[in-house]
Amino acid sequence: MFGEPVKRVEDDRLLRGQGAYLDDLGHDALAAAFVRSPHAHARITSVDLSAARRAPGVLAVFSGTDLAAEQGSLPCAWPVTPDIVIPNHPPMAVDTVRYGGEIVAAVVARDRYAAADALELVDVTYEPLEPVLDMEAALAEGSVKVHEAGNKSFTWPFANGDIEAAFRDAPVVLERTYRQQRLIPCAMEPRAVVCAPVGDEFTMWTATQIPHVLRVMLALVTGIGEQNLRVIAPDVGGGFGSKLQVTAEEVLALLIARRLGRPVKWTESRSEGNVAVHHGRDQLQRIRIAADADGRLRGLDVDLLADMGAYLMLVTPGVPLLGAFMYNAIYKMDAYRFSCTGVFTTKTPTDAYRGAGRPEATYAIEHIIDDLAAHLGMDPLELRMRNWIKHEEFPFTTIAGLTYDSGNYEAATAEARSLFRYDELRAEQAERNAAGGTVRLGIGVSTFTEMCGLAPSRILGSLAYAAGGWEHASIRMLPTGKVEVVTGSSAHGQGHETAWSQIVADELGVPFEDIRVLHGDTQVSPKGMDTYGSRSLVVGGTALVSACGKVRDKARIIAAGMLEVAPEDLEWDAGRWAVRGDPDQGKTIGEIAFAAFAAHALPEGVEPSLDSDATYDPDNFSFPHGTHLCAAEVDTETGAVKIRSYVAVDDVGVVVNPLIVEGQVHGGIAQGVAQALYEEAAYDSSGNLVTATLADYLMPSAADLPSFVTSRTSTPSTSNPLGVKGVGEAGTIASTPAVVNAIVDALRPFGVADVPMPCTPERVWRAIAEARGSADPEGASA
Repeated sequence: MFGEPVKRVEDDRLLRGQGAYLDDLGHDALAAAFVRSPHAHARITSVDLSAARRAPGVLAVFSGTDLAAEQGSLPCAWPVTPDIVIPNHPPMAVDTVRYGGEIVAAVVARDRYAAADALELVDVTYEPLEPVLDMEAALAEGSVKVHEAGNKSFTWPFANGDIEAAFRDAPVVLERTYRQQRLIPCAMEPRAVVCAPVGDEFTMWTATQIPHVLRVMLALVTGIGEQNLRVIAPDVGGGFGSKLQVTAEEVLALLIARRLGRPVKWTESRSEGNVAVHHGRDQLQRIRIAADADGRLRGLDVDLLADMGAYLMLVTPGVPLLGAFMYNAIYKMDAYRFSCTGVFTTKTPTDAYRGAGRPEATYAIEHIIDDLAAHLGMDPLELRMRNWIKHEEFPFTTIAGLTYDSGNYEAATAEARSLFRYDELRAEQAERNAAGGTVRLGIGVSTFTEMCGLAPSRILGSLAYAAGGWEHASIRMLPTGKVEVVTGSSAHGQGHETAWSQIVADELGVPFEDIRVLHGDTQVSPKGMDTYGSRSLVVGGTALVSACGKVRDKARIIAAGMLEVAPEDLEWDAGRWAVRGDPDQGKTIGEIAFAAFAAHALPEGVEPSLDSDATYDPDNFSFPHGTHLCAAEVDTETGAVKIRSYVAVDDVGVVVNPLIVEGQVHGGIAQGVAQALYEEAAYDSSGNLVTATLADYLMPSAADLPSFVTSRTSTPSTSNPLGVKGVGEAGTIASTPAVVNAIVDALRPFGVADVPMPCTPERVWRAIAEARGSADPEGASA
């Protein structure tokens, strides 16, 4: 089964409408709704709940003052420096609001319609304060303070090598500033939560990526004993980091259910989500690169401003630091310096979004590598080949201190170059440039790697992360030979039930259809570190293999007793322990499982069970890589961009299920292209989010995207026994710079070196006009 393109077993149920998403649950629960601040920054001078409390169907209405003594502060689990400023973050604001959409009151009614009506009757009076929207202005002397301690949360430095020497007398030094625009995660299923009390115990169903982490954090925030909390993530319709969070709504649902002694439910509207779900990216990247005249890289210097938003959420400060180890990418150099300053603004808090720090880093280095190639008059692929780590040099310790265990950038690039018809397109580009047409062809290159399998606990600890990165798995051998797999990885669309069954089918020699995978319920799966950072297969899958090995070891001892031979005389073959040299004498894993259940003649001291657990904590990350190439046509009169062809060749190590990998790559590319061309969370001068609906926040549909040509090379990881690497974020990390580099490549003859993302027709047109020293249509088309 390993490596076979098995169709996902989850899909039949979900496509037939038999799934159990959050809004399908809790029909008998009370409905909660939240009043949210219309101001980006304001003092709350009064909250009048009287009219809302008298409204038909309303059972309770709460202000921040009502819950102040019990609501605690939403957690930040990543205090990246000893002197970091982590402001108190109440789930419901008490005296000050610091971003539009912050909760200021809660209404609980018999149904959501009565709750929605009563929201209009809550009368909150505000004293507006000046918003803080620009990171550089926020750090300036005399700026309005978001928090009393100021607008700087932390500065995190890293350096390796002599950066001054690398830049001193360097023949070529380029300096660029790139902007990572703010993005809004838009999972197919909005967030929702149902919380039901039974005595002093509470069960929470929630659309989350992290049921295990959430349970721990809810206990810490509310003081409710962890043993009295059960968290269930049922079918979850996508996450992309947006559900890697401990949210205000989850904490408030728990507190209100405890207050009222009744089940409480909240379901988010899409426009509500756009202001309240944590946002992604939003960084200002200043980057310098030094090189010799032949293109050999000498040094890289990165100075980063990262917009935290109004508060630090679960892993907000750590997100840009994940990128710190990836700016050097696949390249060798003598020195590297990185500094990140986290800045508070009066905007929705940011946190992890697909790729989490690594797309930002890859964009900056791949963009400036293309700029350097243009400056030197070199082909951008040739410059990369001159500087990347050769396949025979692995394992390789980079200038950022990570040890890449395996890779073959030459193979992935050669495959991509062939599929893309790179040389033919370059020839066509030269012909079209010489002809001087208005529609120009650009070719974008992105040769990337990423650190994923986010796990090594000792490394996370060295970076001040509060939790570990291990993962847990259990195998339950049922008497009839069927298997229950319990995993601490919590799926939200990745196909775990299918892939995990494929692994166990091979490891135990049982039929694929005889395996059931259980996950997402802290009572069924009490141990786990959940799903994010492309870690499920690399860490959770390896834990699964280890647990299967323990099952086989137990079965060997019982089989030896059944066959009246010594355990060392048995060998494993396709689901059975057989006598070495006499393969007809053996017992299948199913026969052994029933013998353990009956327990009539077990060897002395052997427990009547094959069930086994395993916890795996890797020693290193995994490092998938690949080459993505994009050909884009740019209309210089209108600024319109059309992706003509896109080739992605990824190396994700050993592949368990090619169909799942293909789906992850396609979805990742779509999100990366969306950042390059379409999506941006925009605020007006008062701090109002003006892209609060999908009528204003432009998400691409299938009609807006090209067909992708995909392929794979494979260099197995040596850091885990499966040889696997992550794939969930690869497409997102690689595609954004490939697309933007293609647009800029098309416009270099006009003197354009950058187009701010998203590269809308207007921005492309303005970039051409500004490069020509004119901002009028006649000048742009001259």
